[in-house]
Amino acid sequence: MKIAAIQHFSMLDYPEKMSAIIFTQGCPLRCAYCHNPDLQQIKQETISFDEVINFLKSRIGLLEGVVFSGGEPLLQPDLYKAMLQIKNLGFYIGLHTSGYLYKKFCEVLPIVDWIGFDIKTSFKNYEQITGVSGSGNIAEKSFLKMLEYRDKLKFEIRTTVDTRNITFNELQEIAHFLERNSIREWILQQCILRNKNKDDVILSLPNENELKELRRIINIKVRS
Repeated sequence: MKIAAIQHFSMLDYPEKMSAIIFTQGCPLRCAYCHNPDLQQIKQETISFDEVINFLKSRIGLLEGVVFSGGEPLLQPDLYKAMLQIKNLGFYIGLHTSGYLYKKFCEVLPIVDWIGFDIKTSFKNYEQITGVSGSGNIAEKSFLKMLEYRDKLKFEIRTTVDTRNITFNELQEIAHFLERNSIREWILQQCILRNKNKDDVILSLPNENELKELRRIINIKVRS
């Protein structure tokens, strides 16, 4: 496991669970708005998995869940083994993912308890955000596979609204796609462009009229 950091406590990354967050290194996508660009490359391991396990053992009975985030956790060859080891300690397992690595996603689905699944834009236009050809087809395939487990796990569907690369019509396409697949709620996240040398740039969310139109299709929560 290539682990960049561990956040010891969070109430935001796994709904209704007090959780620790494991941030893994590496991501195959190059999203224009990436929140953690420093984790895109796999570098020297900074935290050993043994350190993570020792910390979690000290938090048994205090924390409820452990979330794998990144980067893209599906890149980790030993992800299933790591999840299983942590689950055997009594923790719920959460995963933040784009679903880009389909085979690895299928491998971990049986033991994951909750998934935060990122839909970047309408699947046919994924490349304009991810920079990777064919990424939309893989993401859609993973999403539909996840639905096969909907009776066994919980999930949250969210989209970061990068208004430079996603149109209102594309948001409508996603809303209709989710509605056809019986998804009851969709989270729209505000896009914040990080800049080390200048102030962060906060892009606008859909206006009230646009949100009203989208809410005619699906229940929406806005996360700024």
